[in-house]
Amino acid sequence: MALKPLILEMGTGIDLHGQNATEAARRAVWNAVHQSSIMGLGLFGPDTSKNMVVEVTIAITRPDEVDEDVVLAVLPHGTGKLKVIQGGMEIEGREGSGDFTLIANAAVIAKLDL
Repeated sequence: MALKPLILEMGTGIDLHGQNATEAARRAVWNAVHQSSIMGLGLFGPDTSKNMVVEVTIAITRPDEVDEDVVLAVLPHGTGKLKVIQGGMEIEGREGSGDFTLIANAAVIAKLDL
């Protein structure tokens, strides 16, 4: 059988003052995951949630600073796979302050072997 996408959710995460790319990415995944309720998942069998593959793509301005283990720890089910790409947004609230806000976007796709 082949992996088939079942759910697609998007999320946004922000680190206001810490300039922590991992925290912004973690919050984006948390935001995406907590917008979903997979009510019919049990219809595919009792171990479906354990057997899911969850593909996470993070877009952030500082992709090299994202800690994969921290971000994937947010996932409540399945086996996570992370891809981090250049994107998102970084803004300096007050010019010259050095105080940057990082904004990450997440796309989370849950797949089942059907």
